[in-house]
Amino acid sequence: MSSATIPNFLLAVGGGSAIDSAKAIGYGIANEGDVWDFYDYQREAKGCLPLGVILTIAATGSEMSDSSVITKEEGLVKRGYSSDYGRPKFAIMNPELTMTLPDYQTACGCTDIMMHTMERYFTNGGNMEITDALAEGLLRTVKHNAVILRDDPKNYDARAEVMWAGSLAHNGLTGCGNDGGDWMTHKLEHELGGLYDVAHGAGLAAIWGSWARYVYKDCLPRFKRFALNVMDVKNEGSDEEIALRGIEAMEEFYRSINMPTNLRELGVTATDEDLILMAKKCAVGVGGEMGSAKVLNEEAMLAIYRMSM
Repeated sequence: MSSATIPNFLLAVGGGSAIDSAKAIGYGIANEGDVWDFYDYQREAKGCLPLGVILTIAATGSEMSDSSVITKEEGLVKRGYSSDYGRPKFAIMNPELTMTLPDYQTACGCTDIMMHTMERYFTNGGNMEITDALAEGLLRTVKHNAVILRDDPKNYDARAEVMWAGSLAHNGLTGCGNDGGDWMTHKLEHELGGLYDVAHGAGLAAIWGSWARYVYKDCLPRFKRFALNVMDVKNEGSDEEIALRGIEAMEEFYRSINMPTNLRELGVTATDEDLILMAKKCAVGVGGEMGSAKVLNEEAMLAIYRMSM
């Protein structure tokens, strides 16, 4: 590419896929070599072409985040990469641009926003009261407005609330004061998305309940707090009973906005060999093991995939 044809600015019009693709292109233009090296954790970016965003779906928060996720078709590998160089210079956020979305994509977006917050909420790496209050308020807001949008998709105020929440959920604010988050639900879903090309938010909803039931005993105070402060569960019974009711209430919410709560409801008919393959690829992608609510290795990842069937 000659210097005369090299762009000096990128404009992403769309949602997470468009924005993340633009970030990857920006890394590729600003750095020599194969851009996949960054997503394969082989090297660090030294820059990124400046980019702006016109947002048409509230979901990933990529319009304000340092992260991006792309899929390599060879091997069906889906990986993320984070760098402050990739943060957009501006984002135009007009809720009216999201009003033509299919209801399913609106619900997927709301699920993704909540999961970006929950990934940072369920940790064993220290927490701050103000950060918890921000996260819980954001979760309650999206939960409330997701139901409004289910019944009234053209509701401007609800779309505005969700759009702003999407940006705040993934710009780092709700992870201030802790270890950065758990992120294993996302990592497990990335393998679903890579192999089956499912909608990201729906994949997160399908895997979350199984992940939560696998890890909650190791992060019990957080799950109890979530049940009480976000899902409005009554403070009755043991901490474990309250935590489990919170998980059940979250799954009921997913169903109320027509999101799946397991792989069958997602439409995935995976064989056990598929589950083994996804667990192996997930373990490779995270460097062997990962997690804050509970550290998961390949065996644990496979157990969660199996539970989700």
